[in-house]
Amino acid sequence: MRRIELLAPAKDLVCGIEAIRHGADAVYIGAPKFSARAAAGNTIEDIRALCEFAHIYNVRVYVALNTLLKEEELDEVERLIWQLYEVGVDALIVQDMGVTQLNLPPIPLHASTQTDNRTPEKVGFLADVGFSQVVLARELSLKEIKRIADSVSVALEVFVHGALCVCYSGQCYLSAALSGRSANRGECAQYCRLPYTLVDAEGEVILREKHLLSLKDMNRSDYLEQLIDAGVSSFKIEGRLKEVSYVKNVTAFYRKKLDAILLRRKEYERTSVGVSTFSFEPVVEKSFNRGFTDYLLSGRSVAITSFDTPKSIGEEVGRVKEIHRNSFTVSGIKTLNNGDGLAFFDQKGVLQGFRANRVDVNKVYPAEMPVLRPKTVLYRNFDQAFEKVLAQKTAERKINVRLTFSENRFGYTLEIRDTSGVYVMVTRTHEKEMARNDQTENIRKQLTRLGNTPFEVQDVEIVLQKNWFVPSSLLSDMRRQAAERLVDLRKIRFNRELVQRKTSTSAVFPTAQLTYLGNVSNDRAIAFYTRHGVSQIDPAYELAPRKDVPLMFTKYCLKYSLGYCMVHQKGKSVYKEPFFLLYKDKKLRLSFDCNSCQMLVFVDE
Repeated sequence: MRRIELLAPAKDLVCGIEAIRHGADAVYIGAPKFSARAAAGNTIEDIRALCEFAHIYNVRVYVALNTLLKEEELDEVERLIWQLYEVGVDALIVQDMGVTQLNLPPIPLHASTQTDNRTPEKVGFLADVGFSQVVLARELSLKEIKRIADSVSVALEVFVHGALCVCYSGQCYLSAALSGRSANRGECAQYCRLPYTLVDAEGEVILREKHLLSLKDMNRSDYLEQLIDAGVSSFKIEGRLKEVSYVKNVTAFYRKKLDAILLRRKEYERTSVGVSTFSFEPVVEKSFNRGFTDYLLSGRSVAITSFDTPKSIGEEVGRVKEIHRNSFTVSGIKTLNNGDGLAFFDQKGVLQGFRANRVDVNKVYPAEMPVLRPKTVLYRNFDQAFEKVLAQKTAERKINVRLTFSENRFGYTLEIRDTSGVYVMVTRTHEKEMARNDQTENIRKQLTRLGNTPFEVQDVEIVLQKNWFVPSSLLSDMRRQAAERLVDLRKIRFNRELVQRKTSTSAVFPTAQLTYLGNVSNDRAIAFYTRHGVSQIDPAYELAPRKDVPLMFTKYCLKYSLGYCMVHQKGKSVYKEPFFLLYKDKKLRLSFDCNSCQMLVFVDE
């Protein structure tokens, strides 16, 4: 039986706990330093607290330690890894192969998507050198994912939701080249979200002031079962910089989707325990999004870009019907609320936003009247009522337990046993005396009051030879202690995966040469690749910047999005190549590698 994992992001401890409450089987969070989201670091103590909470539910905690590492940082990284291991972290997500050469505890390593995992050969190599899980490139199709899964035995992880980088992860150097802020060091300046003017070789404008490298957000919720059948075991939600309301909503949405599949498909099971119940109906369109795409999973599509804005557009709510001096009416498909954030694209294609001060049925009174036209499509990127709900307690996660209350020679015994078979017994010495009234209902009532514990009573068995009087205070005290002991025992009994490091040199890296694209930034990484058959190793771009080399490698193709692709669309443009992207004083040159079906981006000097 294959185990399926829903992996949710955590910006901090609060987000991590809410991800677990809302159904995550695993949570990934940034280390204090050296994670690919430099702005999302967390203290060791917060990570310890997250592990303790997570392990009650058999939820695993993965820590992102996935930047390139400088030579002088390796000793600090080694000490940090031991600290993370000692506080209970279940795996590390890494990019730099120098980590594998450190003195490591027996903690599993996951290969970050930053290691550019696109082929069976690369994934197989990572498995052979000891990685327990591999995060595949976002650009892979279902067929490509299945081909990899059929060739390897390592657990495969894929992104299913969230923001998309236009470039293959780990293969983007534009930010480092233009600002000195390396994406491989967690400091991306996000040049892909800027507005560019596209011109041809003769300077003729093709498109003006559009976000030509900005993609919509990923949403593969309709493909989960196909991904499971293709061989995926871990489903990852992007968002280590996202707020807690996003984590709640999106995690709950995918939990419900996966549960419906697992209910039908008994050959699969989830990796954690506990049932989450929600006080709201999750709707992913209500959380930050630039519109959605399955992103190449089922083949190329022109509908993957967000040319008009890199901002959240949210959900479509209707069209403008009539416009008045200080209000307008909406022919709506959604109910609007006072305080909603609304948006529309103006005549120039620029996203404009405003606040609905008051809503009267379908009549909207904005705080400040925008310039609207009839039939304009209206979006809601902030649902006041929905966010108000999410700001409160929105989920409980409970582990079902069975209670047995029985008598012994000296008093009474309470056993509490959960669905995993973990149990504890609490015994109290108490003098027995006959009761005037039947005690069964009161015993059951007192024992089922598990309140804020992680447990919910599924059944109570009462085994008494006579109708003894049992004080409510005694029952309450036994119930409280039993629940506390079961929590502690679940933490102790948590089945933490430990690994033995592989030292074999028989695994051969798929290529004998590594250019700057290999992202090798320290001597330990050099030793790793040398040991595995690489004879020529160039330093990482961050160590030795180069001119006139591609700074972005993207499966996304601007020519395809414009209908100019000669291979797939039999299209042809009237413009002379090469094409250029212009932003202020920045000039980027585009090159189209049709044999590899990818677009390359250069800085034009």
